[in-house]
Amino acid sequence: MRNCRGCDGKNTDSPYLKSGLSSEVQQKTLKHPCYNKEAHDNARIHLPVAPKCNIKCKFCNRKFDCQNESRPGVTSNLLTPQKALETFDYYNEQVDNLTVMGIAGPGDALANFNKTKKTVELIKEKYPEVAICLSTNGLMLPIYAKELKELGITHLTVTINAVDPDIGEKIYDSIYYNGKLITGRNAAKILLDNQLEGLAKLKEMDIMCKVNIVAIKGVNDGHVKEIVKKVKSLGVTFTNIMSLIPVAGTEFENHEKLTEGELKAIRKSCEKLVTQMYHCRQCRADAVGKLGEDKDSEKRKIS
Repeated sequence: MRNCRGCDGKNTDSPYLKSGLSSEVQQKTLKHPCYNKEAHDNARIHLPVAPKCNIKCKFCNRKFDCQNESRPGVTSNLLTPQKALETFDYYNEQVDNLTVMGIAGPGDALANFNKTKKTVELIKEKYPEVAICLSTNGLMLPIYAKELKELGITHLTVTINAVDPDIGEKIYDSIYYNGKLITGRNAAKILLDNQLEGLAKLKEMDIMCKVNIVAIKGVNDGHVKEIVKKVKSLGVTFTNIMSLIPVAGTEFENHEKLTEGELKAIRKSCEKLVTQMYHCRQCRADAVGKLGEDKDSEKRKIS
C-alpha cells in the first residue's frame, strides 16, 4: 500500500485526531480521506446495504435507484451483506489504497442494524486492517452504541441539524420510533435527545466521531454554531458543515442554497471551536474511489 503525506500513520499531531484514540484508530484516521484531507491518495467504498430509514427529513427524497445523481441517499443497487463482501473483494483488486469501508445508506445504517452488523463482520474478518465507517441520524445510537464498539467500528458520522426542537421541527417531518410514527416538535425532541445521549455514550469509546450538519438558509444556518458548541461539549472534535442540496419532490426543492461565501463564513466561525471539514463531496451511498474521483456509473460494479 502506497503512503501519502499525512497518512503514513506517524502524523499524530494532525488536527483531525481526537486525543485519547488508540494507535490503531489514529492510524486508520490518518488513512481516511473523509477524516483527513491529507489522505487524498487513499480510497473508500460505500456499500449500500441499509435501505430503510427511521426519520423523514423535509429535504430528502428516497427514490434512490438513480445512476446519474450524485448526493447522499442515492444508489444504483442494494446489496446483501454477502454481496457487499464480494463487491469489496472486487474493488480491493481494482482500486489502489482502498483503506475505508463505509455504510452510508441509502437509508440509515442503524435502522438496518442486522444487515449493517453482518456486513461489518464479514469485512472485518477478511480485512482487519480496513477502517470501518458508519453514518447515522443518531435516532438508534443510544441503543447500539455498545454494540458498535464491540463490532470494532473505528469511525462514526452522526448528522445533527438542530439542537433546538423548534428548529428541528422545521427540518424533520417525522420519526419512526418504538413502533410508532411520531411527528412535529415531539419527533424533533426525541431525535435530538437520542443523538445527544448517543454522543455522550461514545465519548469514552475508542471511536473517531464526526458530526455532519446540513445548513439550510433561513432555517438553521444561524443556529449552526450552537450545534457545534453542543457537540464539542460531548467530545466531538471534527464537524462537517454542508449546504442543503435542493431535491425535487421535497419541501425544500426550490429552496435557495447558501452561497460558497456564506458556507465558508459559517465554517470559519466554527473553526474556532473544532476542526472543520472543507473537502466533503456529499457522496452517493455507493461511492467508490478517491474523493472527487469516483468510478462513474458505467464502471461501478455494485450489483
